[in-house]
Amino acid sequence: MLKRLLVVLGVVVVCAFAFGIYAWRPAIAPIQPAPASSFSAEQIARGAQLASAGYCETCHTAKGGEPYAGGYAMDTQFGTIYSTNITPDVDTGIGSWSEPAFRRAMHEGVARDGSHLFPAFPYDHFSKLSDDDVAALYAYFMTRKPVHAEAPRNTIPFPLNIRLLQAGWKLLFFHPGRYQPQAERSAQWNRGAYLAEGVSHCGACHTPRNALGAERHDQAYAGAAIDHWIAPPLNGSNPSPVAWDTDALVAYLSTGVTRYHGTVAGPMAAVTRGLSKLPADDVRAIATYFADLDGAATRSGDTPAILAKALQLSAIGSGPTADPAARLYATACASCHYNSGEQVQPLRPELSLTSAVHLDDPTNLIQVILFGIDAPDGAPGVVMPAFGRGFSDADVAQIAAYLRATRTDQAAWPDLEKKVAQVRATAQQQD
Repeated sequence: MLKRLLVVLGVVVVCAFAFGIYAWRPAIAPIQPAPASSFSAEQIARGAQLASAGYCETCHTAKGGEPYAGGYAMDTQFGTIYSTNITPDVDTGIGSWSEPAFRRAMHEGVARDGSHLFPAFPYDHFSKLSDDDVAALYAYFMTRKPVHAEAPRNTIPFPLNIRLLQAGWKLLFFHPGRYQPQAERSAQWNRGAYLAEGVSHCGACHTPRNALGAERHDQAYAGAAIDHWIAPPLNGSNPSPVAWDTDALVAYLSTGVTRYHGTVAGPMAAVTRGLSKLPADDVRAIATYFADLDGAATRSGDTPAILAKALQLSAIGSGPTADPAARLYATACASCHYNSGEQVQPLRPELSLTSAVHLDDPTNLIQVILFGIDAPDGAPGVVMPAFGRGFSDADVAQIAAYLRATRTDQAAWPDLEKKVAQVRATAQQQD
């Protein structure tokens, strides 16, 4: 027995030693920040576009904080991770990082000091970026205003907080490498895939994750819960009655407003603001990629019949009624969401066409009813008022149930009032 125990112990020691060798990464020597004049204006401008398309400011800026100074809280199933300072401050930011150190972080998920980064930083996507695009991002960040700001300590519990163990996660789930174009696809499709799968990391929100927090690539773009919202599927399982064709996606990604799919809300608002800074050709390339994943070309023939039915449904609940749920809808919603005539008005989102009413999870619809849509997020100059203060959980549940029953042929959502209470409580905790 002792001999066997010693053998097992020896194997464990050897394996631990081998893993340590595999996981170890050397530190890269610090530098003094290069002067802004060492980067070309064209490279900085390109980096600004890429940073916008990657929503870097959104994730690396705390509420009320300086841009890119970090401190943004990301709630995960393992605890809270705070984004880091990526301004060129030498002490608390990346001012002492050379371009090779920055590139290693983007492509391999390893910090300048050799520690492994948590995958909350989506290096599994950024690994696909070309060296030229990484260099442009480096030029942009190194020419921002330095901000001295330490990020709060993460709340990841032991032993998950041991950075060395992240190498094990990488061994299981991370496959580094630049984006490889698909020869059978067009240049536009490949450009869209490169941006969507790389810097814009769309799958980070729209792909479900496994128990260890890795994206389930067998369910790519199948939809997922993110920041207390539901990121809808971007593939053929998207529940929107009208297909997301290229033109609809261009409008949505560049302006946040579409005729048949409503306006952006929640975390997606920052995405459209970011993507709107890209050249128009790049936005259309992303739209081309996702329209193909949605199967829009094969679904577009149904659109006239779907729109005709939607316009008929729009009139339901707009007149006098004895139904309490219908009266709530008529009082709060009908004046803005009623469409008449032969065409849906883009500033009057037709609720029978929106994904929020058709999703299996009512979270998005509840979020919008409770908290509305602010002017910066929706259509320019148009807001969706918040009804959370005036309506009880039962009121909101009634409206949601009414829309589900009258605007779709989907099964009723269960435990709606309980769900409304959960969404409201979560928002209050965040405030």
